[in-house]
Amino acid sequence: MTKLLPSLLFFVLVSCSKPPETLSKLPEDAVILAFGDSLTYGTGASSLHDYPSLLAGLTEREVINEGIPGEVSSDGLKRLPALLDEYQPELLILIHGGNDMLRKIPGEQTIANLSKMIDEARSRNVAVVMLGVPQPNLFRLNSADFYQAIAENQRIPVDLETLPDILADNGMKSDMIHPNDAGYQRMADNIFRLLQEAGAI
Repeated sequence: MTKLLPSLLFFVLVSCSKPPETLSKLPEDAVILAFGDSLTYGTGASSLHDYPSLLAGLTEREVINEGIPGEVSSDGLKRLPALLDEYQPELLILIHGGNDMLRKIPGEQTIANLSKMIDEARSRNVAVVMLGVPQPNLFRLNSADFYQAIAENQRIPVDLETLPDILADNGMKSDMIHPNDAGYQRMADNIFRLLQEAGAI
């Protein structure tokens, strides 16, 4: 954790602690790109119970599932620009970085990769929301500190509670690190609420 401190301090210092920007309301024909790893793909879910499928029903918008199990953030950064150009979404839902922590990739690299993903989206006028992924911990699960730092620096809406809460509840999990159908329903419901609070829905 000490290796993260210089980068975290940098993000805190450059952040003005302003609230996240309000998102524009998504038109009815908007495309939402759900981007990430197995948590986006839906590992542990039955058919059509991954969170993007459930969120499509809640938002009544097209939600494209671009999750790849096992992907680390450096590979996600390489993959994202072409998808943004292909689908031209109005909104990116970013859930990434968990595999970096599992593989003990230095936090500075994850911070840089996630920040560049957000920059890639914003350079195309794509709004971004993000969910924090919990650090492996034997006791209470919390999203890794850098998600809050990135969200404050980039002024994007972030949900730091949903995934830690789901993965701390055995009734919501299919295994140690993935939700089950009930967990993915909770994800979709909470992301929908985040979008409502941010003004997108």
